Amino acid sequence: MHSDGCALVTGGSRGIGAATARALAADGWPVAVNYRLGADAARAVVDEIVAAGGRAVALGGDVVDPAVPDELFAGAEAELGGPVLCLVNNAGVTADDLVPSLDDEAWNIVIDTDLSAAFRMMRRALRPMMRARAGRIVNVASVVGLRANPGQGNYAAAKAGLLALTRNAAVEVARRGITINAVAPGWIDTDMTAGVAKDLLEQVPARRAGTPEEVAACVRFLASDEAAYVTGAVLSVDGGLAA
Repeated sequence: MHSDGCALVTGGSRGIGAATARALAADGWPVAVNYRLGADAARAVVDEIVAAGGRAVALGGDVVDPAVPDELFAGAEAELGGPVLCLVNNAGVTADDLVPSLDDEAWNIVIDTDLSAAFRMMRRALRPMMRARAGRIVNVASVVGLRANPGQGNYAAAKAGLLALTRNAAVEVARRGITINAVAPGWIDTDMTAGVAKDLLEQVPARRAGTPEEVAACVRFLASDEAAYVTGAVLSVDGGLAA
């Protein structure tokens, strides 16, 4: 599949997204690394991929903007010379508060970024994938979509919605050679979890945070030819937290 198309990773300038871009490139995918603000970091990821013998390009754009999916896909196709046959929806934000005091702005930005934008990216990706009768979509959800985490009602709703969307869309296109799966990371050592209290790690059976590379390895498998019969699945990468 790599020779026929390219991969696009949203939020690919750091953390799980950057690790995923590197992992897909190591597997032979030309990779478009999307970023919203981290242009220098995204270019550093691209430089690392190129130095290792791969092909990559950095593409700026805020996925919340409904016009951006078309721009990103056009840019990836023009720069990397093929349709996007692997999409990783990784871009995400948090705006934590307890439900009684959660305001509309915090609700909307999380739902818009973590769910609605992922939906629009999936919708745009599926057109060329259906024509090619091949494709891989991997949505980066969260353990919070599987179990409660007080203070993250908006994030939980977005990620649980993303899991439901993953399963539903997977069934719709399964006969076209397209798989749609999700990974659900737990506490992963990234900028987003830098403020997480260490005592919360005591809830994790593995008693440690995961690494971005451990999540990326799971994405890499789901994007591979070996995972052709895996679709509509949710792969927890959480040290046993959701068990």
